[in-house]
Amino acid sequence: MFAEIIAVGSELLTPFRLDTNSLMLTDRLNRLGIEVRRKVVVGDDRESLDKAIRCALGADGGAGLLILMGGLGPTEDDRTRESLASVLGRRVYLDESVATGLRERFRRRGMEMPEINLRQAMVVDGAVVLENPKGSAPGLWIEDGGRYIALLPGPPHEAEAVFERHCLPRLDRLVPGVPLVTRVLKIAGMFESQVDQVAAPIYRRYENPVTTILASPGEIELHLRATGASEEEARERVDELAGKLKAALGDKVFSENGESLPEVLGRLLLMKHKTLAVAESCTGGMVGERITRIPGSSAYFLGSLVSYSNEAKVNWLEVPRKVIETDGAVSAETARIMAEGVRRRFASDIGLSITGIAGPGGSGTDKPVGLVYLAVADENGHRISERQFPGDRQLVRSQAAQVGLDMVRRRLMQI
Repeated sequence: MFAEIIAVGSELLTPFRLDTNSLMLTDRLNRLGIEVRRKVVVGDDRESLDKAIRCALGADGGAGLLILMGGLGPTEDDRTRESLASVLGRRVYLDESVATGLRERFRRRGMEMPEINLRQAMVVDGAVVLENPKGSAPGLWIEDGGRYIALLPGPPHEAEAVFERHCLPRLDRLVPGVPLVTRVLKIAGMFESQVDQVAAPIYRRYENPVTTILASPGEIELHLRATGASEEEARERVDELAGKLKAALGDKVFSENGESLPEVLGRLLLMKHKTLAVAESCTGGMVGERITRIPGSSAYFLGSLVSYSNEAKVNWLEVPRKVIETDGAVSAETARIMAEGVRRRFASDIGLSITGIAGPGGSGTDKPVGLVYLAVADENGHRISERQFPGDRQLVRSQAAQVGLDMVRRRLMQI
C-alpha cells in the first residue's frame, strides 16, 4: 500500500506555519511498511483542494491510502469535507449524534455552542466518525472502491491523537505486514555531485533498497529504504548496500544511525579521552553552540572564544599584529595561531579555529566572500584547510562550522 498526504490550510503556505503533521504521519506509516509517495500542501481555496484530491485518487488508481489534515473546523474556509464529498460524488449531512456531542462539550465548559460549530457535525455519507479526544473537530474514515481515506483535524496534538487511536488499528489490520527498514548514511566533506558520482554506480544496481540523496549545508545524506518478507530480510538488504557504500565513501561517512556530527564528535572525544576548545571569528559562536546542544558536552568541551575583532585575536589568542598586517586576519597563518592560542588558553588537548569572510561585504581582490581558513592544533602539530564556500552569509557560516567539526572528527580518528 502506498500513501499520499494532503495538508490543508492557507496558513501553511506562509512563512509563519510549518506542516509538521506529515512528518509524524510518515514515521508512523513507515513503521507499518506503508511508503508515502507524495505530500502536498494546499490552501483553503476550494478549486485547488478539489484538484489535489482528484490527483491523489486519480484514474490510475491513485494512492491506496489518502490522508487529509486540516479544514475540519467551524468556519467558512474549512472546506475539506465538502471538497472530498464532491470528488467522491457523495452527499454531506448533519450527524445529530455528533452535534449532540459538540453541544455537550460546550455545556461542560459552561458555554452555549455557537451555531457555526454545527459545521463540525457535517459528515460525508458512508464515513465512520472518528472521535477527537483532544478537540472539537472529529475525524472521518472512508472506504471507497478499495481505497482508504482519513480526514484528520489540523492541530498537531489533535491529528496525532485521532490517528493513533482510530487510524493505526485499522491500518494494522489492512496492511499485509511488509516490513520497511530504513538507514541514513551521513557524509561530510563532499558535495552532492561528488557523493553521487561515487555512490550511484553502487546503489543503482539495487531496486530494493531504494536510495534517495539529500543535501544540506556541509552534509549529504543517503537514505536507504528496503522491504522484505520479514524485518530481518529487509535489514539484511539495507546492511548489504550500506556496507558497500561505506567502503566506497570511506571516512567521509560519519554516521549511519541518525547521529548528528556534534554527537559523533562528542562520542569520539570521550572515547579518546580528549578535550576541545574553539576560537571562532566569522562563525560567531556557531560551533560552540552546536557542540553544547549535546547533553554531557561539558565532559569534553572546555570553552570557546568568539574572537571577532582583530584586537580579540591579538589580546586573547596572541596573534601577532604583524601577522594580521602582513597576512591578514583571514589567512592560514592567523588560523594556525588562533588554534594554538585557544588550545593554550584553555589547556585543551585540541584547538579548533575558524576565520573567514562571510559577506556580503569585507572581501578584497585576493580574498573573496566565502573564503575561510580552518585549523586544528594538538600536541602533534597542526592542520590547516583553505575553503571557498558558496552561498549567502548564513550558508557560508553554517558550512564553515560543519567543516570545522568534521576536521576535528577526522583528526581524532587518526589518534
